[in-house]
Amino acid sequence: MAIKVGDTAPDFSLPAQDGLTVSLSQFRGQSAVVLYFYPKDDTPGCTAESCAFRDQYEVFKSAGAEVIGVSGDSSASHQQFAVKHNLPFTLLSDQGDRIRKLYGATAAFGLFPGRVTYVIDQQGVVQYVFDSMFNFKGHVEEALKKLQALASR
Repeated sequence: MAIKVGDTAPDFSLPAQDGLTVSLSQFRGQSAVVLYFYPKDDTPGCTAESCAFRDQYEVFKSAGAEVIGVSGDSSASHQQFAVKHNLPFTLLSDQGDRIRKLYGATAAFGLFPGRVTYVIDQQGVVQYVFDSMFNFKGHVEEALKKLQALASR
C-alpha cells in the first residue's frame, strides 16, 4: 500500500554515504524532510534529479527542510556519487528496497525502482507526493512549491 498525503511517514533507519545510520524520526520536530526515492546512482535521469536538488539545496534549507535521497545502491556507491556531483545532502542505502516497498515507491507493476518524492512536515505527516519517472526537475520544483505553501500557512 503506497504512502499518501495525510499519512504519517513510516520511520526507518538506513546507512548513509558517510557510513552513519540516519533515521527519519531524528528530523521530527526539527525540520521538514524532502524524501526522494530514485532508481540508481550515476544514471542520466538520477544525476539530473540529484543535481537539481543540489542546485536548490540552500533554498530547501531556507524553507526549513532537509533533503534526503534514497536508492538501493551501496553506501560506497552513494559516497562516490555525492563526491562526483558535489551533493550536499544525505543519500541513504536501501539495499533490498525494503523502505522503497514500505513507501510504495515502485514503478511498472511494483517491479522496478520508482522515482517518487515525499514532502514530510515537522510532525512527520506526508504533505505531498510527486511520482514521475521522467520529470526529473519536476520533483524539485513541485516539492519546493509545496514547502513554500506550507510555510505561508
